[in-house]
Amino acid sequence: MAQNVIPASEYRAIFLSKRPLIDLRAPVEFTKGAFASSHNLPLMTDDERQQVGTCYKQHGPTAALALGHQLVQGAVKAAKVDAWLAFCQQHPDAYFYCFRGGMRSQISQSWLQEAGRDIPYIAGGYKGMRQFLIQTIEDPALAPQMLILSGITGSGKTEVIHQRTEEAVDLEGVANHRGSSFGKEVTPQPTQINFENNLALALLQHQQRRTSCLLLEDESHLVGRCFISKPFFDGMQAANVIVLDASLQDRLQRLLAQYVHKMHHDFCVRDGEEMGFESFSQYLRQSVNGISRRLGQQHATELLALIERALQEQQQRNNTELHLEWIALLLGKYYDPMYEYQLQKKADRIVFRGDQRAINQWLDEQTPR
Repeated sequence: MAQNVIPASEYRAIFLSKRPLIDLRAPVEFTKGAFASSHNLPLMTDDERQQVGTCYKQHGPTAALALGHQLVQGAVKAAKVDAWLAFCQQHPDAYFYCFRGGMRSQISQSWLQEAGRDIPYIAGGYKGMRQFLIQTIEDPALAPQMLILSGITGSGKTEVIHQRTEEAVDLEGVANHRGSSFGKEVTPQPTQINFENNLALALLQHQQRRTSCLLLEDESHLVGRCFISKPFFDGMQAANVIVLDASLQDRLQRLLAQYVHKMHHDFCVRDGEEMGFESFSQYLRQSVNGISRRLGQQHATELLALIERALQEQQQRNNTELHLEWIALLLGKYYDPMYEYQLQKKADRIVFRGDQRAINQWLDEQTPR
C-alpha cells in the first residue's frame, strides 16, 4: 500500500488546528520535549530504542532493523497496534510522527494498514516540526510588532495581558512562572524545549488573529528557569514600552493575594492543610534566600523575621494582614529600586504610561477592533 505522508508545508496547519498526534518516540525522548496535542504511544521502550541504536552504530541499518522487528513482535506488536487503533478510534483525524519521519513512522503505518487503518505520518517528524517552531520564535518579522508592557512589581501587568487576549502573548503563562523571585508556581515549569514549543504555538495563534501589535510583559531573559531565545529577547529589548502605574496600596493588596492567599491555597490543595502550610512557608523562605545576596544580609534577616511573625499570626488566628509588612519592605528595599533603575534604561523607548484603565484605552486606540 502506498505511503500516506503529510508534507512539511502543513506544519502550521497541524499546530493551529491542534490536530491529535501520536508520538512514536521512546518515552525518554517524549519527556524531554513534545507538542501540546501529542500523545506518547511509542513503537519501542527506552531500553529497546537503546539496543537498536547501539546495533545501528556497530552493525549498520539492516541489522538494526532486524533487531527492532525481533524486539517488537507477537503480543508486544499486537499491543502497540491495539493502542494506536484505540487512539485513532477516538481521534479519527490523528497523524503519526517519529523523530525524523523515517523508519519508525513507516513501520507503524504499515502495521496499522495491515490492521485495516491508514493513518498519515508527518514528513520530517519531530525534528522538522521542532525546527519550524524555533524559526517561528526567531522570525525577524516579529520584532517590529512587539510592544512591551512594563510596570513596577504588583502593578497588575499580568491582569492587563489577560485582558488583551487579541494582542498579547503571555510569556509567564507559557513558562508557568510569574518571573520574579517570588514567582514560583505550585506546579513545575515546563522543560526548556516545551517552553519553546508552547511559545511558538502561542505566536502562531497570535499571527492567525492578525493584530497589528504583539503585546508582551516586560521580562528578563529568564522566566524562572525558562530561557527566552536571544533573537526574540533582542526584539523585546528594542521594542517600544508602555508603563502601567498603580498605587502602593493597590500593589500591596495584589501581592498579598498572589504571594500569600493564592500560594497558600494552591499548596494546601496539593499537599493537604498541614503539609500545605509548611510547603507555603518554605516557599516564602526560599524566595527570600534566593535574593539574599542582592538584598543584603541585614534586609534579608529582617524580611525573614517579618515572614515568620506573619506566618505565626496566620496559623494561629487565620489573619494574613501581617504579611503586608514584609511585602512592603520587599518592595521598598528590593523591587522598587531595581525597577526604577531598569526603567531609566528604557526611558527613550517609553511611548505611554498610565493606570490600567488608561493603558487599555490607549491600546484600544492603537489597535482598533
